[in-house]
Amino acid sequence: MIPSAAVMAELAPQGTLRAAINYGNPVLAQRGADGAPTGVSVALARALAERLGVPLQLITYDAAGKVFAALEQGAWDLAFLAIEPVRAAQIDFSEPYVIIEGTYLLREEDPARQVAELDRAGRRIAVGQGAAYDLYLSRTLTQAELVRASTSSAAIGWFVEQGLDAVAGVRQPLETYAAVHPGYRVLADSFTEIRQAMAVPKGRSAAAVFVQAFLDEQLRNGFVARELAASGQGDVRLGVPATSA
Repeated sequence: MIPSAAVMAELAPQGTLRAAINYGNPVLAQRGADGAPTGVSVALARALAERLGVPLQLITYDAAGKVFAALEQGAWDLAFLAIEPVRAAQIDFSEPYVIIEGTYLLREEDPARQVAELDRAGRRIAVGQGAAYDLYLSRTLTQAELVRASTSSAAIGWFVEQGLDAVAGVRQPLETYAAVHPGYRVLADSFTEIRQAMAVPKGRSAAAVFVQAFLDEQLRNGFVARELAASGQGDVRLGVPATSA
């Protein structure tokens, strides 16, 4: 798969692939022991830059909402974000390569056993502003109040410190928190499935087609699965290629 001149112009208009990396979702990106970004999204960005034959510039953010906001400044050419209708007006998404559950962390003594029980009058739920689950819950909750923190990790702190009823987020980091903090638990069910995708700014149609074909290849050859496992995230569900081989 050789990139055309149109693909190069849309994915690396400055001669470099500028990839936005979101630390707000630790399933996809983490800080390595040396402080450098690592994880499946970083691995995909590197592989794509190699395919294009251009240098890679990783631009890191601590929340998905900040990645989306940076689009207005033209800060990046490639991003890794959850598919959301609010974002689709300005972004062209690939099909998902990872599917992650959104659920709640709450206190052990809370009587709720299912996510539907959290949508009650008087319930206050912490969430990272602009995250996929913030956007989803903003559309779907009818009675509970969302309390927005600047990032998803900060939302856990708000939940604990301000005595909120729950915190919404990605299952894996919530379970990690509960495992090392007695008195907290994660609900077994989920309020949504978060479909994580590769993304380019709207209107870059050649880039969008190329990125989808590239991603299909990485799903088929096991690259995505291997990189998830290597970063300790092998328990998530993989997406499937958009086209047959």
